[in-house]
Amino acid sequence: MISYRMDMSGFRAIWNRQSPTLRGIQLMCLSTIAFAAMHALVRWVTQDLPPIQVAFFRNLFGLMVLLPLLIQSRFEMLRTTRIGLHAARGVINILAMFLFFTALGLTPLATVTALGFTAPIFMALLSVLFLGERFQLYRWLAIAFGFAGMLIILRPGVIPLDKGAILVTGSAVLWAVAMMQIKILSRTDSSVTIVAYMGIFLCVFSIIPAIWVWTPVSWENLFLMALIGVLGSTAQVSLSQAFKETDPTALMPFDFLKLVWTALIGMVVFAEIPDIYTWIGGAVIFGSGLLIGYREHKKGAGPEKDPAAT
Repeated sequence: MISYRMDMSGFRAIWNRQSPTLRGIQLMCLSTIAFAAMHALVRWVTQDLPPIQVAFFRNLFGLMVLLPLLIQSRFEMLRTTRIGLHAARGVINILAMFLFFTALGLTPLATVTALGFTAPIFMALLSVLFLGERFQLYRWLAIAFGFAGMLIILRPGVIPLDKGAILVTGSAVLWAVAMMQIKILSRTDSSVTIVAYMGIFLCVFSIIPAIWVWTPVSWENLFLMALIGVLGSTAQVSLSQAFKETDPTALMPFDFLKLVWTALIGMVVFAEIPDIYTWIGGAVIFGSGLLIGYREHKKGAGPEKDPAAT
């Protein structure tokens, strides 16, 4: 025990000696690895179980990871005056998660990841249309390039539209709505409160549809889904802490690593080779989101990042 404490104190000392930017970059990279691994496991488990059942267990185990924090704070982090908005966000999130998990079982990992980068593009569009944010030329150019990148990947009229690609695009729209809700909630509630209510409401809203399609779960799949929950919480906490450590504009370029990791996992585990259109379209979409995030930060707003993203 003494040796363990010494090792931990030594690790903290090394960690604290690093610059905030370097700490943030490392945490951001860790979050991309955790997200990629989680998505690969979801892809694996949904071969045996319905996506909504996997989503329920992901939420259940993710909430169990947060439970010690809830108990330690004596549930103070659950204090809020916007319970209705938290519940509405839970509905949007579970729909988005269901579409995303279903897409993971139908479409190559790299394609799903590349199309997932469209969420900030949709958020920028929705913010102008529904939150009354000012028209900015750079924003519309970024949105146009983002949709161009999506068309490069989908190539409608050239190849048949992939059902999974359509589902993940729909999921990105819903994530954009959820991020708008986060933007509103963050004015009054902490990120910990937002994440905690996300876990609670996603469990509540996913249990009934999960029971409706319930399939017996093997011990192996139960273990994998517990790992999915741990990886999801690790990704969320790492991402949230990374944005606390340093400037978001220093971190966002590393988010593209998610496409690299999922492409590698797809090739090794699922024998999926991403085509050149996925890489080009993903880079265009990501670059568009990066432009929006950079310009928003220059204005002093900073990019909004959903701490509860799948």
